[in-house]
Amino acid sequence: MKKIIKTILLPLVCILSFVSCRTIAQLTPDSLAKTITAEDLKKHLVFIASDSMRGRDTGSPEQRLAAKYIAAKFESYGLKGVVGEDKSHLQLVDLVNRGWGDFYVKAHDKKYNYLTDFISNSIAPMPKEEAIEIVFIGYGIEDKGFTDFEKVDIKDKVVVVFEGEPRLADGNYLISGTSEMSKWSKDGSWKEKMNLAKSKGAKGLLIISKQSIEDFEKTVKQRQTIMKRFGNARLGFREMSDPQGSDFAVLTIGQNMGAELLKTTVAEFESVKEKIATAKKSIDNSFKNQQISLKIERTITGIETYNVLGYLEGTDKKDEVVVVSAHYDHVGVQDGKIYNGADDDGSGTVSVLEVAQAFGEAAKSGQKPRRSILFMTVTGEEKGLLGSEYYVKHPIFPLANTVCDINIDMVGRTDKDHEGTGDYIYVIGSDKLSSELHSALLEQNRKSPIELDFRYNDPNDPNRFYYRSDHYNFAKNKIPVAFFFNGVHDDYHQPTDDVEKIEFNKMEKRARLVFNLTWEIANREKRLAVDSDKK
Repeated sequence: MKKIIKTILLPLVCILSFVSCRTIAQLTPDSLAKTITAEDLKKHLVFIASDSMRGRDTGSPEQRLAAKYIAAKFESYGLKGVVGEDKSHLQLVDLVNRGWGDFYVKAHDKKYNYLTDFISNSIAPMPKEEAIEIVFIGYGIEDKGFTDFEKVDIKDKVVVVFEGEPRLADGNYLISGTSEMSKWSKDGSWKEKMNLAKSKGAKGLLIISKQSIEDFEKTVKQRQTIMKRFGNARLGFREMSDPQGSDFAVLTIGQNMGAELLKTTVAEFESVKEKIATAKKSIDNSFKNQQISLKIERTITGIETYNVLGYLEGTDKKDEVVVVSAHYDHVGVQDGKIYNGADDDGSGTVSVLEVAQAFGEAAKSGQKPRRSILFMTVTGEEKGLLGSEYYVKHPIFPLANTVCDINIDMVGRTDKDHEGTGDYIYVIGSDKLSSELHSALLEQNRKSPIELDFRYNDPNDPNRFYYRSDHYNFAKNKIPVAFFFNGVHDDYHQPTDDVEKIEFNKMEKRARLVFNLTWEIANREKRLAVDSDKK
């Protein structure tokens, strides 16, 4: 009788609870992966990469709006906030903008401006205009058999020197006597000259560029272009020392500015260089000391920006955490044009949202993963991987318990090398720290195969993509990583990186692969082994 009743009642329960039974039937990784759809990806991206978001520049009001959108979605999927006592989804990344106000040199009734007439190597803030004596001392070198510091007083003065080191008539370097340059000419040689002048009591250093006047002007314009893109300031952590500031100013100036400061000519500079080469030693100062005025006004402004975290607690292995990441910032507005960053990295951001939703659906139906998963969209990637660096320095969960990071940065387009070749994705880093992560990737890709292109995994890759997205901050801490990437295209970091150019069907397949890989890692019996150490 009991068997007959069960036989009758089970179909009846399913009829009365049709939605529940249908959900139970769908609780497989394959069916959950299919909840990730091109339509849903597009729905999110239309908002994230819209003109109204104005390029999601780090710390902008629009980026904070994007953060609230992502946090709200995480909450709706059943993911928990884990930051602070109030269990927020938002992790404040404590950044400041370090820039400059007035930055100039005055001499002989003329004003020379930063990024117009000169560039900086090292900066010592001088908030008030300060009158300083300058003294020319040749190349600013002290080496075996050669010194520019004999019989010269540089204490509390700004030293003016030629860039590089003396060369003889036959082209050899005076210091080595061969074609081999010394430390005074190699990259970063200005630091050698700075440290030497500083040790002898100088207050600053002006380096006369060896470039022609025209070439130096091009160098200054290149710096202007860079500053135009990133602003007349640089983002950095409040808690860290100022990477651009010091207690000693080093400026590189053009030959024409150098000649004007010392009341001489560019031709006379060449004559002095020839005299040094002929004498094979430093010569007496050919130019009288002069007076200049210098002002370097430093500005420091706090930036409000956040990593957005959504946490799904696991079951029997919940202390172990799998991270799925993407960066949601882009480069904002430049020259009045909005850089929407639909592919970079709106595509990764919305892929994280869809993978998170699939796991949320599994959890709501009683199928939580064994390990916990932290879905995280980070800030400041375009400014130097700052958001992910902040997280690994201030982790919500111990790094020792972090199993891996699966990072998604640009998965919505096709690069030129794959036009007309079908579905593909570049994968970088999957074998560098864990052979098991790499094997898991290959196994999960068999479910719905797409080409896995590993060319950028080559340690000799000139693009160095392995070092250029947020996974790298995890890899530096010996946490296995896999980085998914569609390659660059003509719209990369251009105002034309728009939603209309996203290939959502390809993006859907790539996001499903990320889901399947995450599912396997979160539910496998043993934690991924860290058994490799590849560059």
